[in-house]
Amino acid sequence: MGAGKTTVGGLVADALGRRLRDTDQDVEALTGRTISEIFVDDGEAAFRALERAAVAEALATHDGVLSLGGGAVLDPGTRDLLAGHDVVFLRVGLSDAVKRVGLGSSRPLLLGNVRGRIKALLDERTPIYESVATLSVETDGRTAEDVATEILTALAATA
Repeated sequence: MGAGKTTVGGLVADALGRRLRDTDQDVEALTGRTISEIFVDDGEAAFRALERAAVAEALATHDGVLSLGGGAVLDPGTRDLLAGHDVVFLRVGLSDAVKRVGLGSSRPLLLGNVRGRIKALLDERTPIYESVATLSVETDGRTAEDVATEILTALAATA
């Protein structure tokens, strides 16, 4: 959350001459509802099932850059789907995440104390992100262009 997935993903996709696809947008298009509405009306488990299906479909049909929601890899099925793919973890620290997301956030997992919730999510999720990632890139204090360049250089070196 606030790591720059959409912005950096778009830059990487453009540089590769590919398209960026966002699984959160796929879920919203499929259901006709926002992520927040799905969380409130149906709960997180229902959203994660929709998200897993969107990731599976995108991996099967999309040959560009795929941006996953920040909690996608919490689902073991989604982690299994990502095995064998290049997965980039955009590492963001608490201070930068709060600045980027904002304290008046409307994100469903940040209700209440935004800074405290972001810290708890980072603490909970970072080990999972690290276990799935084939590349981890620091984003704090860096431009999206610098982060994208580092990703492109690393991917070219492993190709």
